[in-house]
Amino acid sequence: MSGLDIATVIASTVHDMKNSLALLGQAHARWLAQLPAELQGGAERGVIEYEAARLNGMLVQLLGLYKLGVNQLPLFPAHHELDDFIGAQLARHQEILDSRGIVARGEVEAFDLMGFFDQELVGSVLGNVIANSIRYARNTLLIAAREQDGGVLISVNDDGAGYPQAMLERQGDYVLGLNQSSGSTGLGLYFAARIAELHERDGVRGYIELANGGPLGGGEFRIFLP
Repeated sequence: MSGLDIATVIASTVHDMKNSLALLGQAHARWLAQLPAELQGGAERGVIEYEAARLNGMLVQLLGLYKLGVNQLPLFPAHHELDDFIGAQLARHQEILDSRGIVARGEVEAFDLMGFFDQELVGSVLGNVIANSIRYARNTLLIAAREQDGGVLISVNDDGAGYPQAMLERQGDYVLGLNQSSGSTGLGLYFAARIAELHERDGVRGYIELANGGPLGGGEFRIFLP
């Protein structure tokens, strides 16, 4: 097929897949509503909703990476209260957290702490990190925010086993290739790093960091927004 732009075809297909996933989610919600209350819970529901959220996150990433590649990813920064922003991220995952028995909380250095960032893009980054943390957390998840160097630092912490040492040692080289044991490509972290870098003020760019330990002893993802 002459002149086929495979990147555009993939982006269009991903967009269609995202719409199909949304319709499946709506049908799933309607089906649940028709079931007796005692049949609405269970591990299977948690698996369906968690994996659907992961799929949606991956599709959002792929579309975002395509738009970054063709310089069509708009940035709409505005001032946002971190307390409200973090609360909204946790609320989106509350049913999945409950089904997994994970207690999640937000912790903001000051109640009126403000950040200047694109809420949708940073929200998509945090959504993917939260989904990953839910996968590896044992019992607890913490999203925290504090002021740093004139900007804000948002962290996602879990009480799991932490990031592999090889990943910590190769920070900045997030596209690590396919990990056969986990299925990870590193594209999620690459996407997060690019979104952070789009946020720039007075010559200072945003960035991400990975660490182990933190307040819960497991993995800690940090994103700095100037």
